[in-house]
Amino acid sequence: MENYNMEKLNFERPIIRKINTGISNKFGMKTEFEPIKHIDNVGVKGLAAEYGSPVFVLSEKTMRRTFNDAKRAFDTRYPKVQFSWSYKTNYLNAVCNVFHSEGSWAEVVSRFEYDKAIANGVPGNKIIFNGPDKTDDDLNTAIKNDSFIHIDHFDELYKLIELAPKHHKKPKVAIRVNMDTGIYPMWDRFGFNYENGEAWEAISKIIISNKLEFTGLHTHIGTFILSASAYAIAASKLAELAVRIKLKFHKDISYIDMGGGFASSNTLKGSYLMGIDTSPSFDDYAEAITTALINSDIDPDNMPLLILETGRALIDDAGSLIGSVVANKKLSDGRKATIMDFGVNLLFTSFWYDHKITPAQDFSHHSETTTLYGPLCMNIDQIRESISLPPLKRGDLVVVSKVGAYNMTQWMQFIMMRPKVVLIDKKGEVHIIRHNETREFVESLEEVPLHLKKAKDVNGNKHKHNGKPVEIDSKN
Repeated sequence: MENYNMEKLNFERPIIRKINTGISNKFGMKTEFEPIKHIDNVGVKGLAAEYGSPVFVLSEKTMRRTFNDAKRAFDTRYPKVQFSWSYKTNYLNAVCNVFHSEGSWAEVVSRFEYDKAIANGVPGNKIIFNGPDKTDDDLNTAIKNDSFIHIDHFDELYKLIELAPKHHKKPKVAIRVNMDTGIYPMWDRFGFNYENGEAWEAISKIIISNKLEFTGLHTHIGTFILSASAYAIAASKLAELAVRIKLKFHKDISYIDMGGGFASSNTLKGSYLMGIDTSPSFDDYAEAITTALINSDIDPDNMPLLILETGRALIDDAGSLIGSVVANKKLSDGRKATIMDFGVNLLFTSFWYDHKITPAQDFSHHSETTTLYGPLCMNIDQIRESISLPPLKRGDLVVVSKVGAYNMTQWMQFIMMRPKVVLIDKKGEVHIIRHNETREFVESLEEVPLHLKKAKDVNGNKHKHNGKPVEIDSKN
């Protein structure tokens, strides 16, 4: 008789449990979910073992696939389309270069981002410089490099008119236009208002000055816009301005820049339905924008270039955060709480989203409503207020999905230092694209005044200043 060595299974008592699956999606209800053990065929457990926990993981394959989905949606509907990667969304150089290699320009809102784009090899004439805070040096640099300067306010407009003659060429400028598209609250902090005539006044001053080259119109109606029709309204209003410019000044604008704000498939906090069901697709956005432009009174033989500054919708799905369980505990009201080794310092978007969080190892069919906290000594360090998860023990791994946008630019160096970021390339190879911080790195910018230095450290070694031992007068 053959002897089968079978592993003894742990006993789990049978239970009757009310099915509580939460809100169903458009495909129906599912009572269980599968663990995420691999990202692009690379083992999660191996990633955590080699690169530490927590660790951000970016998928190059997903980035390129998502970009080409977006490009296809617009290219099939409009004759001239140009994407411009939004640096503020994720300005890690490896990420930026993925999108630049796909043909994206750079859209920046600070000198820091502008210099990163130049260092990444983006030609100056393929950089769009947005934002309200551009110094004289910023403007001079952008003029010199033939970059597109999007004017945010009249002070900037007048400054450009003042600076232009020194360069013996006309700076290429556009204006940012804010408008009522039915989205509340309206983003009227930035740019010139359409409804009160401020935008038209700015356009007229620019063209009549004859010192600036008026190249285009720009808008950015908000963030995580769930209504594609709002973009149709915005495109129609920019098209109307383009037609008025042609009629009065006999000038064709070169481009209409619709900005960003496309929603990813994340689920917003407080949303009744999941993001995958509520967020418009690239086809929805493209249909709304391009139909409005094509149906406008713009000369069909001279349609302007359509620029898109999409960020979040291109990168969110490509990012994951691997983390591990620190501890479990019961709150005073009896609720279960689980503490993770990452918090809002790394996952800033947890203030906005109910992120999908999935165990990275096999688990039982039991589950319990849990509050997920981070490790920070602050009460607002809450990743999920309420989530149904199976029992997790100290050291178990989880994967937080769709975290590619903003978390690696808005993360905080508070209490905990920031971890590694790795990229899985198209071949499945893993690359470190940002190293974890160290105490030495964090302190490298610090200076301690001489009078605050101690004469000896805890090991009895004398501190030195300019090569000489420091003696501190305790009376001082």
